[in-house]
Amino acid sequence: MQIESEWLQHDNTQAVMSLLNDAGYEAYFVGGCVRNALLKESATDIDISTNAHPETVMKIAKHAGMKSIPTGIDHGTVTIVIAGDAYEITTFRKDIATDGRRATIAFADNIIDDAKRRDFTMNAIYADRFGKIFDPLDGLPDLLARRVRFIDDPNQRIAEDYLRILRFFRFTAWYGDTQNGIDADGLAACARGMDGLKTLSRERVGSEVSKLLSAANPAPVIGAMAQTGILAQTLLGAQHQFLAPFVHLEQQFDVAPNWIARLVCLTREPQDLRLARKDENLRVNLVKLLDDNPPAHVAAYRYGANLAYYAALILAASLETTPPSDLSNNIALADGVEFPVKSVDLSDQLQGKSLGNALRKLESRWIQSQFTMTKQELLNEL
Repeated sequence: MQIESEWLQHDNTQAVMSLLNDAGYEAYFVGGCVRNALLKESATDIDISTNAHPETVMKIAKHAGMKSIPTGIDHGTVTIVIAGDAYEITTFRKDIATDGRRATIAFADNIIDDAKRRDFTMNAIYADRFGKIFDPLDGLPDLLARRVRFIDDPNQRIAEDYLRILRFFRFTAWYGDTQNGIDADGLAACARGMDGLKTLSRERVGSEVSKLLSAANPAPVIGAMAQTGILAQTLLGAQHQFLAPFVHLEQQFDVAPNWIARLVCLTREPQDLRLARKDENLRVNLVKLLDDNPPAHVAAYRYGANLAYYAALILAASLETTPPSDLSNNIALADGVEFPVKSVDLSDQLQGKSLGNALRKLESRWIQSQFTMTKQELLNEL
């Protein structure tokens, strides 16, 4: 079996593979790029595994006039950059010690050892420069069946790195067939190992949560996490039953999915997830909007159409009701509107606090009119 993908045929991709093969080394594409090519999906990162050691990779790259960066040389990873395209090249590895958070690795000399240290069978499928598949751990049947399965003993895989619990749910949400159920052995192992989640940094947890909630429909997986107790271990105060109707409403109203909105749908309580500032600001504003619960046109004017939709749909999902039939029309009222009265219009009569109070009063009156009052009508109210 072979993969076919635009990235595979790219001149820069073939140049990197030729660099290694022509120097006498094995080189294989592995991980997400191969998995996604087999699923006919796009890939963002091109990862390559080789039996060449990192210093050797850098040496032959330099000789060929290619830029190489020791991005993770202690872990065997070198990045080669060609015309802006980055390729991560990692030496075959095997784990020699693990503590549930990180692994001490040694270089391996064969693809089997490299495959065995990975998490799921679907992530241990390799391809050569021509796209020919190498499947040392029989991951292809799992991938084609949309079955996320740990390599060998799931308990051991989880004990090596407890983040794999969250990765199991994330990959199931993205690539699994949840209608036919989640892998029972993997699910049971995750439940047994969930106390290990406490040892992980909140940055790592937050990163996985964001990716999980960004799946097209994470609700079935979130439900499984709730049933095993893993959701409560991960997100403070999460109520999983609201997510499925919220995702349905996202689709019904053609609202762009947003993982922060889905997080707030699960729980309005602050989460120690080390969020990026823009994400935390969005979360705080959405919670405030839900607490204040202004009319939809006011929400759209103050916070934008997306947040107005998210708030209305979260509220409907949590109350098990249908959003108002005029929701879209009311949100659209605020599209492109601009308060017509400026400070300069009042500065001849008012100064300081009086000016500010008058502007706020007129803006409130304008909003109340659903943005229909003209500048002169507002000024006549003074």
